[in-house]
Amino acid sequence: MSVLELRESPNLGVLFPKAVISGFSKKGGELPDRTYRRTDVRVDAKHLADYNRVCEFRLTDELPATYPHMLTFPMQVKLMTDADFPFPLVGSVHVANRITQTRALRVDEKFDLRVHVENLRPHPKGRQFDMISEALVDGEVVWHDVSTYLRRGSGGSGESGAGDERRELPSASAVWRAPEDIGRRYAEVSGDRNPIHLHALSAKLFGFPKAIAHGMWTKARCLAAFEGRLPEAYTVDVRFKLPVFLPAKVGFHAEQTSDGWRFDLFDARKPKPHIEGVITAL
Repeated sequence: MSVLELRESPNLGVLFPKAVISGFSKKGGELPDRTYRRTDVRVDAKHLADYNRVCEFRLTDELPATYPHMLTFPMQVKLMTDADFPFPLVGSVHVANRITQTRALRVDEKFDLRVHVENLRPHPKGRQFDMISEALVDGEVVWHDVSTYLRRGSGGSGESGAGDERRELPSASAVWRAPEDIGRRYAEVSGDRNPIHLHALSAKLFGFPKAIAHGMWTKARCLAAFEGRLPEAYTVDVRFKLPVFLPAKVGFHAEQTSDGWRFDLFDARKPKPHIEGVITAL
């Protein structure tokens, strides 16, 4: 696998319009065999503070486990908008995300980032693949992120993935409000200005009745509810179910397991799941 160095974070303001234009020429095929890498990356303390406020993390010197995803996301988008990437970015659905940290990263640390794609495989509704992102300190991987995307279409086969089975939703232990503007607020810190997240009018252009919350915001908001109760080394694995239409009232439920936690986020008014998640201590 070839490794290409990036001197700075890719510009999402350029890449998203490119994704719309280039998407019409994507015809499927094999995944590209290369890694994008950035070295000696430093965290902007103000950006981290803004992210923590939007996702309701406490303001500390440690990065939330979901925060490095902000730094690798532009690299993911660059890879997915390259000419040889087989699927359009627009219309690819983020269906799952698994993050493992062996220790918390700190705001004053330097680290390297790298991103590649792998594991193209069938899905009952099309095909899916994994975007792999990593943060390394002194050559050691301390943070590992697997974002699974589904491309709907023909050619689907195989069994449903783990977590696709229906189950009865638990009772809410907390009820949260997701305000109408949370998509715009999260877009400011993440750079993900997909129109489906920004406003009801722009979301309707893509077939949604209202704007929907970013999946990674819902995951981060759930993770923030566990602050002070997690070990330093753990995996947090979620399946994104039905979208959160904004504004929304969502129910949250968490229960302790033998090696961590299980949690759910769901519509507080109707029995509709948004997230199923598991936290496992390493």
